[in-house]
Formats: sequence, structure tokens, C-alpha cells
Amino acid sequence: MTARNDRSYAPALRRAAPTEAAGYAALAEAAFKNEDGLIPLKYRELIAVAVALTTQCEMCLESHVAAAADAGATQEEIAEVTFVTAAIRAGGAFTHGLKALRILDHHQTH
Repeated sequence: MTARNDRSYAPALRRAAPTEAAGYAALAEAAFKNEDGLIPLKYRELIAVAVALTTQCEMCLESHVAAAADAGATQEEIAEVTFVTAAIRAGGAFTHGLKALRILDHHQTH
């Protein structure tokens, strides 16, 4: 199964929860179709690519890399976003390592 096959279920999902689907669609519309926003579309899509890399959402990655390219993003920009994302993910592991040591310390002293 691929993400493309999964996309075929989108109409069924929208029919099964129409109110929620409409709310989701409105949120996506506001985030990516707002021409009055301060953040240009290319940067919104690059942010979305970073989030897709972080959440490892295959469909999001497909959609937002294509949309970023359509908005003018280059291979170099996608590459930079990839490494910025990797650095943030590594930072998250580091800071959670600090929490792990605190938890261990608390466990051993109580």
C-alpha cells in the first residue's frame, strides 16, 4: 500500500465526518491560501515541509514539497529545511535526555 492508495479514502473520510472535515478544510485554507498573511506562501510551504519531515507524514511530504516547488522553492532550500529539521529533532532528543537524567535521579533518590 502507498500513500497514493490511501488518498482514495479521502472522500469516505469527509463523508463520515462532514463537520470535522469542513473545519479541517477551513484551517488548511486559512494556512495556505491566505494571500493577506505576513508569511509568503513559499515559506509557509517550507515550514510545512519541515513539519512533515518531523512527523514523518508521507502524504504531507508529497503534498508540501510539490506545493513548495510550485511556490518557487529550490532543491537547495528543501535540503536546508531537511538539515534544520534534523538539528531540531536532535535537539529534542538531547533535551529529553536531560529529562531522562532528572527522572532517573528522582527515581534513585526516592
